[in-house]
Amino acid sequence: MILAVNTENPAQQALKTGLNQYRQGTGAALRQATEQLEIALKLWREQGDLTQEATTLQFLGLIHADLGEYQAALNYYRQVLQLVPQLSQPEYWEAPILELSAEVYLKWGEYQKALEAYEKAHSLRKEIGLDSAEAATLNSMGLLYYELGELDRALGYYKQAQLLLQRSENSADRKMTALILNNMGQVYSEQGELDKAKETYIQALNYWNALPERADVRTIRGQAATLNNQGYIYAQSNQFKLAQQTYNDALPLWQKIGDRTREASTLNNLCYVDFKQGNFDQALEICTQSLQIRQTVGDRSKEPLSLYYIAQIQREQGQLEAAVKTIEAALEIIEDLRTKVDRQDLRTSFFASKQEYYEFYIDLLMQLHKQNPEKGYDGLALQASERAKARSLLEILAESGGEVTSGIDPKLLQEKKQLQQELSALEQLRVRLLSREHTEEQRLTINQEIDSLLQQYRRLLTEIRASSPHYAELTQPQPLTLTEIQQKVLDKETILLEYALGKNRSYLWVVTPTSIESYELPGREEIERQVTEFRDSFLLPTQRIRRKLAEDTGKELAEMILPNSEKLSQKRLLIVADGVLQYVPFNALPTAGTLILEEDWTPLIVKHEIVTIPSASTLAVLRQEMKGRIPAPKALAILADPVFSYQDDRVKNVDLENIKPLPPELERSARESGVLFDRLPFTAKEAERILDLIPTVNSSKQFGFSARREFVTNQQINQYRLLHFATHGLLNSETPELSGLVLSLVDETGEPLNGFLRLYDIFNLKLSADLAVLSACETGLGENIQGEGLVGLTRGFMYAGAPRVVVSLWKVDDQATSELMVKFYQRMLQQNLSPVAALRVAQIDMWQQNKWSSPYFWAAFTLQGEWQAPKINPN
Repeated sequence: MILAVNTENPAQQALKTGLNQYRQGTGAALRQATEQLEIALKLWREQGDLTQEATTLQFLGLIHADLGEYQAALNYYRQVLQLVPQLSQPEYWEAPILELSAEVYLKWGEYQKALEAYEKAHSLRKEIGLDSAEAATLNSMGLLYYELGELDRALGYYKQAQLLLQRSENSADRKMTALILNNMGQVYSEQGELDKAKETYIQALNYWNALPERADVRTIRGQAATLNNQGYIYAQSNQFKLAQQTYNDALPLWQKIGDRTREASTLNNLCYVDFKQGNFDQALEICTQSLQIRQTVGDRSKEPLSLYYIAQIQREQGQLEAAVKTIEAALEIIEDLRTKVDRQDLRTSFFASKQEYYEFYIDLLMQLHKQNPEKGYDGLALQASERAKARSLLEILAESGGEVTSGIDPKLLQEKKQLQQELSALEQLRVRLLSREHTEEQRLTINQEIDSLLQQYRRLLTEIRASSPHYAELTQPQPLTLTEIQQKVLDKETILLEYALGKNRSYLWVVTPTSIESYELPGREEIERQVTEFRDSFLLPTQRIRRKLAEDTGKELAEMILPNSEKLSQKRLLIVADGVLQYVPFNALPTAGTLILEEDWTPLIVKHEIVTIPSASTLAVLRQEMKGRIPAPKALAILADPVFSYQDDRVKNVDLENIKPLPPELERSARESGVLFDRLPFTAKEAERILDLIPTVNSSKQFGFSARREFVTNQQINQYRLLHFATHGLLNSETPELSGLVLSLVDETGEPLNGFLRLYDIFNLKLSADLAVLSACETGLGENIQGEGLVGLTRGFMYAGAPRVVVSLWKVDDQATSELMVKFYQRMLQQNLSPVAALRVAQIDMWQQNKWSSPYFWAAFTLQGEWQAPKINPN
């Protein structure tokens, strides 16, 4: 809201000067603008002009948000909200300020607070009765849910917004309708409903084309965006001629309004279409043009996509070494951005397909290895696999809704966050500035501002690595080379099997202290299909009794993913899996490359200790961090049989009127994992039998209502060397950041408790444990299978201070779990075996009993982490 400017009023003069500086678009100009607006604010307050005071506060909020100073922006918006009751027509002030606050929360990653602000704004809009304003808010709420990946909810809000405007002939409303239809098309596209998406984009274009103000910048931008999205659908449907035509319709529209960033995006899409049609020379020319625009306007976040396509073209033209250099340049930017600038909009560009970059890089290196087997390309590909796994974990943490605060000085963490926000904001300002007319002085100024901040940031990272090495190893990972893996991780009794899955080809590296061999495996889909068949053969109750089926599918999978038995000898197997292989019980596979007869089939675990780790580099870090650590004073803390529902028999005096639903993130993770939070009564019996092995003075028993989140997050838990969680664990294979442990969700009267221990909560624990056992984890393998749900959970416990984690890959029969766990603890505590040896003996015992011989009953449990374990004295 800008009021008429009277140059005779010094407050209005200061406001006008500040706004002029704001429009210059550099960081320095924005800071000068805030100085002028602060002067105006002081003068308006002296004059008692509340409306102008509110206007100035609003602009100060906008500018501080553009500078990445989100807390300051929110403070200004709060001051406006405090003034609202005293303003004329307050109802027209509050909702817009709430929506501006929501936008800041979105940039900050505070999705719940953003949603609350939008919901309040929506309620106010509804009270006023302005359909157009309410529709705009509903559209924003749809965009928020789209950002969160909640596509059905996003679609619901878009449809509500569309319904409000469907009868309006108002030009602005019809423009909003076109925008909403465009957003709906994006949802349909992401859901794979391409026909619905096409239809919706056609409707949107009809609206754009019917608007009277065809030359309006917003109209042109909207029309071009819809054309670009429509072209994407045609390309996805392999209708490349139509895609090309549609992109070529969008291109002059971007050029007309001077939107160079989106011009580059459409050029990149045209490059993709030419590439898919085999027009490599033309594709290279267009992609190079797109890259040059992105470099010119400083849109660094989008450069990797252009480089990725260029690298693919170079590979098709037989220029493998040139393609390696190009994809390395792309990866350097990706890794730089991931550790430096947290920008939400990256998810819709290359963040969503980060796996493809590393897959492509690994595949290139392995193709070069095939051509030049003596040049060490296989070792470089192994290191690239380690890089990919480290970066993948960082992405999960970035998306987890919280942050890792353990292991770093709070002041350094706050300084890091602030610099990241300022860098992000300045980079967005640079793109905005350089995408329109600008002077050379403006370009130099903003580049110097960013370079200055980057220098500060790099100095800070050096300080963090020196003062907080534990945190730095997680957030600034330095993956090991082949030689370092051989020297720091392996011993003569251990063989590393590391996997990397790819679309067309996958790879396995078999590494000993003195050698490396590599194998080309089938593509991801074929491996996923075989893994699913193997798991179904013993997980589906109807198949479980048919032992021959498990043996046959296990043999087929082993032949597909394992080297011949003579390569493995009788060594310990250290497995770094990838994707769906994270959920394979390697212990139950037969040895590959030998004739397997039904009567003499034996699982891999009979000849091998089997250990899985998130990455080889992780193990080296764990060993360094565990050096010289003083053991915890007590033996075991065990949490079992939590209370998940007010309907549980143990809950008394329930107030049914005040029952609240599950927290949204827990409800979503349970839905995606296919988990019902049923009571686990057998876990109490399991826990009692384990506790019988340990003197009461050395153990802690947390059952039922006392199996609470608070026990885990306070300092008591770091007194114990063994931690046993007999509760639902969610290994979310589709949305890994929603993985976690579920503890008691209600108290004795049915009042809800926060019982979801999320991924970032686990990373922030402070443990002194030698071993954490998660005995009731479960995974529903959806269509978009990722291994990071399991990796994130186990790596979280490792970061928190537990170098070994025993985890189940599926929910096992209660009685079988109890039998296995008691055997495991008996071998470990009474026979003094290491955890990995104890687990192996317990599983072989179960396999040898007819009642428990199916892999379903014993093979779910896997030890992740360090196998070189201290002996644990129960006393």
